[in-house]
Amino acid sequence: MSEQVEFRNVSFRYQEDAPRVLKDVDFSIDRGEWVAIIGHNGSGKSTIAKLMNGLLFAESGEVRVSGEVIGEENVWDVRKQVGMVFQNPDNQFVGTTVRDDVAFGMENRGIPREDMLRKVPESLKAVQMEAYEEHEPHRLSGGQKQRVAIAGVLAVAPDYMILDEATAMLDPKGRQEILETVRNVQQESDLTLITITHDLNEIVAADRVIVMNEGEVWFEGTPREVFSHKEALSRIGLDVPFVAKLTEELRSQGVHVKEEPLNHEEMVEELWNLRSKM
Repeated sequence: MSEQVEFRNVSFRYQEDAPRVLKDVDFSIDRGEWVAIIGHNGSGKSTIAKLMNGLLFAESGEVRVSGEVIGEENVWDVRKQVGMVFQNPDNQFVGTTVRDDVAFGMENRGIPREDMLRKVPESLKAVQMEAYEEHEPHRLSGGQKQRVAIAGVLAVAPDYMILDEATAMLDPKGRQEILETVRNVQQESDLTLITITHDLNEIVAADRVIVMNEGEVWFEGTPREVFSHKEALSRIGLDVPFVAKLTEELRSQGVHVKEEPLNHEEMVEELWNLRSKM
């Protein structure tokens, strides 16, 4: 059985007389990868997330999860494999306590009580929220709420997890903490992680990036390869991170920066290496 998410020439529109939101989109995501799907508002990236989870169905083409074409007859089976964390975690909370909320998805699937008692603390520990089992979800901070939402998805052990703009409502510190959390979870559990975002700062840790523009795959490559297209990214409405802008400015001043630094630490290391050769 194929352990992939596959889009095969997928097109989609929300209304019959409306323009297509996706146009012959074609890509695959392998088991265990972290793939970031990025694009400006209206580029089709969130529609892709909903097609992966069976919240929408392709107008033409095929969306496959682990070899199965997603359709109305198997959508509930697909959702057992593909968990989704949305932008606003309040929309996902149903329990009166953190523990109840994390247990909700398992209850719906008929998981035995003894397994639930084991999985709830395990899932909360994975996102550093084990001390908050008895807290009310709505009293938590934004970052804590997203951690609980992620724990709720982890508890049902999906093969694929989608974060659809899951850090958009957080401050920079909260965003970084959530990205570090999901990276740790992904590495420990061999989870396939798909992050949907418009923020280029969030793609640095991904294995691969798919850049969407006007409903089409505009570019596909590593984060470093994406950052090498600064001017083109700006033209399609994506704000290039400060480190990438600084790299471009240094090069324009005759400073030979070899690679595309992905973060401040890499930039400092590159400049230190250049200084040591002077």
